[in-house]
Amino acid sequence: MSTLHFSDLSLPKAQLRNLEELGYHQMTPIQASSLPTILKGGDLIGQAQTGSGKTAAFGIGLLESIDLKHFTTQGLVICPTRELAEQVRQEIRRLGRYLPNLKISAICGGVPIRHQIHSLSQHAPHIAVGTPGRLLDHLGRGTLDLSYTKVLVLDEADRMLDMGFADEMAEIIRYIPKKRQTLLFSATFPEDIRRMSRQFQHRPKEVVVEALVENRPKILQSVVLVEDGRDKPAVTAEILYHYRPQSSVIFCNTIATTIEVTDFLQRHRIDALALHGDLDQKDRDQVLIQFSNRSCPVLVATDVAARGLDIDDLSLVLNFDVPFDPEVYVHRIGRTGRAGKEGLALTFSLSYKQERIEMIEAALEQQFQRISATELKGTPAPLHAEMVTIEINEGRKAKISAGDILGALTANEAISGSDVGKITLLPMKAYVAIKAPLAKVAVDQIWRRPIKGIECRARVLRSFN
Repeated sequence: MSTLHFSDLSLPKAQLRNLEELGYHQMTPIQASSLPTILKGGDLIGQAQTGSGKTAAFGIGLLESIDLKHFTTQGLVICPTRELAEQVRQEIRRLGRYLPNLKISAICGGVPIRHQIHSLSQHAPHIAVGTPGRLLDHLGRGTLDLSYTKVLVLDEADRMLDMGFADEMAEIIRYIPKKRQTLLFSATFPEDIRRMSRQFQHRPKEVVVEALVENRPKILQSVVLVEDGRDKPAVTAEILYHYRPQSSVIFCNTIATTIEVTDFLQRHRIDALALHGDLDQKDRDQVLIQFSNRSCPVLVATDVAARGLDIDDLSLVLNFDVPFDPEVYVHRIGRTGRAGKEGLALTFSLSYKQERIEMIEAALEQQFQRISATELKGTPAPLHAEMVTIEINEGRKAKISAGDILGALTANEAISGSDVGKITLLPMKAYVAIKAPLAKVAVDQIWRRPIKGIECRARVLRSFN
């Protein structure tokens, strides 16, 4: 690693100013190790965990390769899930906000394809970020042209292989010129990843950033011993009553368990939402919005559905089910203990059956503290979020901005700016986090006061029993 400052790189002054404004003062290890190679146009295979800054690493490189005068798809990022693809698109959009007329499109399933076809027919995006299935659908229809693509990014390639996308990725790459830059990022380097690298890359530089949890003392890891698996939902509630986390994720291995745990918690006056693969895109969006804007304190999720979930200041991760793979364990608990704050990771295990826990301990070369479930008792007081989410029936398509919404809400003295939390704008909707006691006032305010001259409707978005 030869440099830590973005100013040491050959980046345009406008980009350096933009990075400074966005809070990118020093490079993370993955950025410092990979950006010099990426900016020179070389292939790269990088190993880095979630939260390492890899999106900015390949995003900055992608932006430097784009010729804005040509409306052709010059960069392609393939991601395993819609959530990750949308997160990547948003981050590259922020990194590229200094570039006029830059078009970045998310091409993912879960939304009607006709809207994407219409957008692609107007003019091609400079950068496309998508999931394998929907990308292949457009390629088969001829609505996406990758013949001008210069840079290909395979993000979380190991997860795409785990999800069975090897053939789809190979088919997509067939549409891209062989003379290109290929960047491959993976949390692990198993043999099938190295085989993929040999197949699709040319003499790539290998970058490994050690970020395993054992080197992250800010995460306290413990095993919670239960006598009977049927007791786990009740013990989960006790843990939440005991710690009362502001924001927590509970990981389950199956969709059925995710639904069961969520229903149990809601019946016991704990605000919880489920995130799993059977949700449609609208419901998935609403769950993620409510969790990220602090209007839901508990998210119960499967691994695939939570891929790409990036929430700062996550207090607690609970493994309701022990993961089958140590790398999945690392990925799960790596979401807590960030930004210098202490995180807590708990894992349920039957007291008489700890083989998988011991396998994880062996892989990480550390011993976890054991706690009896009977030690984690809490007062069963309701666990509700301080914020609730308001849904507004207009969004970006109506040229409404976050500032317009904030202005409408704070037009009288009933609501102040400090009462309003995160504002999320989608093409056809807007979502606003607001302090719970003011929810009805906020809804009435939106109904009565036009936003930017547009009469809007609003409702409180609640998914709890």
